[in-house]
Amino acid sequence: MNDEEKMKKDELEKQYSPSRWSHRMAADDVIKAHVKAVKEGTERARSLTQTLLDVPYGEGDGEKLDVYLPRTSSLDVNLVIYIHGGYWQFLSKDESGFMAVPLIDKGVVVVAVGYDIAPKGNMDLMVSQVRRSVVSVVQQYSHIKGLYLCGHSAGAHLTAMVLSTDWSQYSVTPQIKGAFLVSGIYDLLPILPTYVNEPLKMTEEVAIRNSPSKLVPQLKLSSSGCQIVVAAAENDSPEFRRQSEEYYEALKAAGLNVTLEDVANADHFSIIEQLVDEEYFLTKLLLKMIGNS
Repeated sequence: MNDEEKMKKDELEKQYSPSRWSHRMAADDVIKAHVKAVKEGTERARSLTQTLLDVPYGEGDGEKLDVYLPRTSSLDVNLVIYIHGGYWQFLSKDESGFMAVPLIDKGVVVVAVGYDIAPKGNMDLMVSQVRRSVVSVVQQYSHIKGLYLCGHSAGAHLTAMVLSTDWSQYSVTPQIKGAFLVSGIYDLLPILPTYVNEPLKMTEEVAIRNSPSKLVPQLKLSSSGCQIVVAAAENDSPEFRRQSEEYYEALKAAGLNVTLEDVANADHFSIIEQLVDEEYFLTKLLLKMIGNS
């Protein structure tokens, strides 16, 4: 590796290390604080409502989801599926129920999806799992008034892959009304030479077929009726912000119903942690989307 390549790799590593861009605290601390925040939020959600935990959506050990049920007598419910981040190698559904805190008050069902993170799961498997999880939710809940998706970071990538599914391969076609893609990665090629890819072991071919930026025509076919919010944090790295902006531009150019939200005073982690708060900008935006559709 020559000096130029090394510099390029070092710079890419920095750009794709979200914790190094937070203004709140040091890199290691921001990750610890994030895990603590999402765990505490999930515990709070579980104490506030009825839950169905570890509901299988497939045969695999990791193919399970958690359901947070509001106290509602209504037959037709709005349902939000949350797909967690963690660079496809950390976190799980077990600390991914936090966003249910303000939503269950409004009669919204929240489902946190588990999938096999690396190294156990590879990218093709994870994409297949989240797609199947959505199909399973639609089959289990026949009275969904509106189906919405929300994903953070790697979860935003997986959510975009769900929106880009050719549903003719599946038994149902989910009608997804809205999707929040929060601080995501939509082109996997830049992470191939970085530490992120070490447990994933993606080849260029795998990265291309799992890059939402390359699948916009399929998304248009599958999810043309979906209202999409692409959100990035003010203190996301320039590369993360570029990825969100370029994906937004590609969706807009394809004629999709998409907005770009630049969340001020937020970093890669606080942008999603704050969904526990009903007064938070993105929570209000989500509730407005659900209320208006």
